Amino acid sequence: MLRSPWALVAGFALVHAWLIVDALTWGYRISGDVQLYWYWARAGWDRGIWPVLDYDWVYPVGALLPVSAPAVVGTSFEAYYAQFLALVVVLDAVALWFLARLPGRGRVAAWWWLLFLVALGPIFLGRLDGVAGALLVVSLAVAVRRPAVATAIATFGAWVKIAPGAVVVALLTTARRPWRTVILPGAAVSVVVVALALAGGSGARVLGVFGTQDSRGLQSESVFATPFSVLRLVDPQWRVWMNPDIRTLEILGPGTSTTGRLLDVLLPLAVVAIAATSWWAVRRRPEARTDVFLLAVTALLLSLIVFNKVGSPQFVAWIGPPVAVAIALAGPGARPVWSPPALAVLGTAVLTQVLYPVAYWEFTVGTPWIVLLAAVRNVALVVLLVGAVVRLVQRGRRVPQGATPTVEAGSSAPHAPQAPSAPPAS
Repeated sequence: MLRSPWALVAGFALVHAWLIVDALTWGYRISGDVQLYWYWARAGWDRGIWPVLDYDWVYPVGALLPVSAPAVVGTSFEAYYAQFLALVVVLDAVALWFLARLPGRGRVAAWWWLLFLVALGPIFLGRLDGVAGALLVVSLAVAVRRPAVATAIATFGAWVKIAPGAVVVALLTTARRPWRTVILPGAAVSVVVVALALAGGSGARVLGVFGTQDSRGLQSESVFATPFSVLRLVDPQWRVWMNPDIRTLEILGPGTSTTGRLLDVLLPLAVVAIAATSWWAVRRRPEARTDVFLLAVTALLLSLIVFNKVGSPQFVAWIGPPVAVAIALAGPGARPVWSPPALAVLGTAVLTQVLYPVAYWEFTVGTPWIVLLAAVRNVALVVLLVGAVVRLVQRGRRVPQGATPTVEAGSSAPHAPQAPSAPPAS
């Protein structure tokens, strides 16, 4: 029955109906960021004062599109919230359609994605990360046969939230023709975005998001805040406070500022190291291009969470897309590689939902059980990152027993295997 497309449609409807009801039930905990989006959008439409174009913003300039579009019809927050939720649901429907159409186990991947959304909870709908998650799914699915299109989608996604840029980096390191399939389409999209922003009067603010992130403190839920968060249970030197400018909880105390500055260096170093490992692996094992690409994307996205001093709970939405696509595209020999992380990601998503929105107040005031549960969640993210990097290195060293060779995306080579062994990104 689950193989029926109508069952998948029904599953999508039920899951998203539940997420919407749950989002409305939690009220401000889910809609809080959307209220900021509404405020920014209304200031733009009503007074002509736009983020990036007129003042610095915490998001890249491309986020203006999903932030401003829901404010076109109606002026109330209720109208805006309904349209924002509808936008995320529609984008997720497109993502699910792309997943279900993938060769191999596409429908299994689609069902896993729905299960992941249930595990993560309504925060997926109430943040721009829901938009980024859908764009990640589509770009990863398209990368199989249309890497240039995937690059264009992921590049635009990176101008909304940085995370989809991981797809561009992974494609760049695994492509046989990077200039044609990655650099040129990525540059073309970026030129259009930057040109439009400059025409609107942004000036240097079009790149201001990077400076804005550098000035932020160590967010209390972030992975590297874990030791300090646990220490606050026994020592009042460490405490959580609300940053009123961006409405996020940051942790204060000895070592927190130094850790934040250290992460400003470690994050780009981690991205470069994973990209270099991906480049090495695909040149050692060009027939494993798909597996290397998917492992590289997963490792890159996890590094953007683990080494990020911001570390908002909704960032977990980023790691569902590569796992979902890998479930569909991994060849028979590679499927056991993805089964444990697929289960682990679901578990991490559940822990994230317990942290936010279920017990966020308890976490804020330092209730021991949720502080320790958040620590377990963060350790799980580190383990997932280490596992992805180890698998990436292993894929470059040897051929797994029983693995089926894969062929570059877009290739018409006569020896290309039949599904479910999927062609890799180019």
